[in-house]
Amino acid sequence: MNLVRAELLKIRTTNTWWLFGLGALVTLALAFLVNALNANLTLSGPQDVEGLPEEQAAQVLASADEVYQAANLFTSGQYFGLLFVLLLGIIVVTNEFYHQTATTTFLTTPHRTVVVTAKLVAAALIGAFFWLVTTVLTVPATLIFFAAKGWDAHLGDWDITRAILLNLLAYVLWGVFGVGFGVLIRSQIGATITAVVLYLVGTTAANLVFFLLQQWLEQDWISKLAVIVPSTASSLMISGTELPGNPPQWVGAVVLIAYAVVTSAAGSLIMRRRDIA
Repeated sequence: MNLVRAELLKIRTTNTWWLFGLGALVTLALAFLVNALNANLTLSGPQDVEGLPEEQAAQVLASADEVYQAANLFTSGQYFGLLFVLLLGIIVVTNEFYHQTATTTFLTTPHRTVVVTAKLVAAALIGAFFWLVTTVLTVPATLIFFAAKGWDAHLGDWDITRAILLNLLAYVLWGVFGVGFGVLIRSQIGATITAVVLYLVGTTAANLVFFLLQQWLEQDWISKLAVIVPSTASSLMISGTELPGNPPQWVGAVVLIAYAVVTSAAGSLIMRRRDIA
């Protein structure tokens, strides 16, 4: 726990955490606004699905549900929030090399696995903190919005509770991803730029590839493979209701947990064998 506190102190004593926190709050506000407008449009009247393919029409009709839209609002800001948590997880590791404190850290605590474990725990706690702040803001905002529209937010229903708790799991696991990514690429600038490009561009590109393969081979199951993309798995986890044609929420959780196990194990092995000097 002393090592974990030390890692958290390293983050608190730099300006990075509150800059990322401010960015997460701004994107949260924008995401909530977009989700509220979408909920208002979706729940205000019947959905026109004429001419749409059967599965797509079923998804549109399933999304016109108070539970689905409420879960979407309660977990607003996840997309960019996870990106900021990922970057903070990267900085937990790369700060050691950027500020040239890695040698001192490992001389003080020679057991590198213990140090990496402390960094993983610290990154997970940072993710949980971001989740807590965003949830504290989105829950009352959603309740006010739904009450003003005369809808039931269903807070306390298991579907809503599950979405909120799985959102917590996503934030924690993405902090772990960041540590593994930072171990892989020690350059702070290189790691952060690569992570941002992979997260924003790579996600879109991967989903496009799966869509094109589905259209080309005319096999609907191919589109479900997009859940192997971490950001897509995170989005799947927070859906209040299961949409037709989509994998269950637990599949997204399993995918993220598998990534977390692999990245944390790989990070520990690499850090143990790598020359720090």
